[in-house]
Amino acid sequence: MHEDKLYLQTLYSLTVGCPNMQTKFTSAGIIIILMMIIRPAAVADYGALCALIYQVDRLHRENLPDIFQESTGPARQREYILGLIAAENIAFFVAEQDERLAGFVVAILRMSSDIPILVPRSYALIENLGVDRDYQGQGIGEALMEHVQQWAEGEGAGSIELTVYEFNRRARSFYENLGYRTESRRMIKDIGLPG
Repeated sequence: MHEDKLYLQTLYSLTVGCPNMQTKFTSAGIIIILMMIIRPAAVADYGALCALIYQVDRLHRENLPDIFQESTGPARQREYILGLIAAENIAFFVAEQDERLAGFVVAILRMSSDIPILVPRSYALIENLGVDRDYQGQGIGEALMEHVQQWAEGEGAGSIELTVYEFNRRARSFYENLGYRTESRRMIKDIGLPG
């Protein structure tokens, strides 16, 4: 029993020192160690990224069919993804787990508009975040957001901003748990005419 406690304490110490390592305990008491890798997106990730983006798009289509529609081709054009990967002011990170792409995040470094009332500032804007439904609830989204925060701090950003739709309570709760707060609201009124 003493050896088991010592082993668990050592395992805990190792995983705390390595934020991308997770431990899971099965009902049989078996310890599983999962290693997550976060790295910049690469051209070779295109197909897997489209599959992940499709999942995010489907969530939006199902909840806001008056705004989002099914695409006839890939979730995003290859040139669009390659442009994000190549851009100097964009961070595009992916998370790998079990040798599979499990999530992604895209952030853009922006400067406030040159309008006299606005305080000049640099900020990061989260353009998109997605975690494969098979990997949700395992800390991947949190790890990606932490990685973006480190990038933003390194780029001199004073804050990170994002937009989340009202229907997406799970995402709103996720961001609030990471310390994000609502600062403004975008409102819409349907007036009966499409487009």
